[in-house]
Amino acid sequence: MITIASLFVFISFYMFYYTSKRAVLSYNYSFEKWMSSNPKQTKITGLILLLFAYSLWFLSMSLCCGTLLFFIQLMTISSLIVILKPLKVLNSKAVAVLFVLAGLFEIYYY
Repeated sequence: MITIASLFVFISFYMFYYTSKRAVLSYNYSFEKWMSSNPKQTKITGLILLLFAYSLWFLSMSLCCGTLLFFIQLMTISSLIVILKPLKVLNSKAVAVLFVLAGLFEIYYY
């Protein structure tokens, strides 16, 4: 549940990142081109995904703990996207491997 919420936080902030005017963007996929050409729909979708991720944190933890962990995770993921995306360290394969490993660890240790 936490890995799924983390994935939604990552996707939602990634969508907000691609609607930014100041970000250095690279268009490797057609989805990224669509996000930058349709900023209003992208921001609405990103906000919905962010609220869904917060609700997952709220359901898996309590109100205070879920809120705190959600904002800590949002700050961590957002800083990593802002730092690593212009350096082209962050790509879809690395993100997929990271979240699959996190999901496996969550299932194994939970």
